[in-house]
Amino acid sequence: MIGVLALQGDVAEHSRLIRQAGGEVCPVRRPRELAGLAGLIIPGGESTTIGKLLVAFDLYDELRGAIKEGLPVLGTCAGLIMLADTIVGGTEDQRTLGGIDMVARRNAFGRQVDSFEADLAVRGLDDPFRAVFIRAPWVERVGSGVEVLAEYEGHPVAVRQGSLWATSFHPELAGDPRIHAAFLSATAVQ
Repeated sequence: MIGVLALQGDVAEHSRLIRQAGGEVCPVRRPRELAGLAGLIIPGGESTTIGKLLVAFDLYDELRGAIKEGLPVLGTCAGLIMLADTIVGGTEDQRTLGGIDMVARRNAFGRQVDSFEADLAVRGLDDPFRAVFIRAPWVERVGSGVEVLAEYEGHPVAVRQGSLWATSFHPELAGDPRIHAAFLSATAVQ
């Protein structure tokens, strides 16, 4: 069972791709809904708002603890920011969940009007992946334990550290289930 954090973002799109990849899915809005999950997806949205909603729904401490205990998580766009140990371009009071030894820069590729698509070579995928970037972050620095899975113009845009995965782009908008399938497959071996 893969949970999709259902506070903001493309919950339905992520759910559809997990089902396409052969998994079961459930929305997560409350701490009790984290129990028994094989993994969790943190969709895109606005990272400051997601952080505030996690606190308002009493999910922040529970989710942070679950990540520290090894819950596999895939964070996309704002989800990447939420999984970063350090962010650049956030507000003073912005919280992340942390877990990936990286520095992420918010809105690094520009504003909403600067959104774009690009074909990326992603480690582990045979063919290029059509990536959709919307007000996307990039990774400025990774620690030694972080594997870079894809880059765009010299910037890491997909990374993995242990059971935590993060993409700068929105894989759910391409309709291509391969990243979700790889994440689902990795949760099965946990």
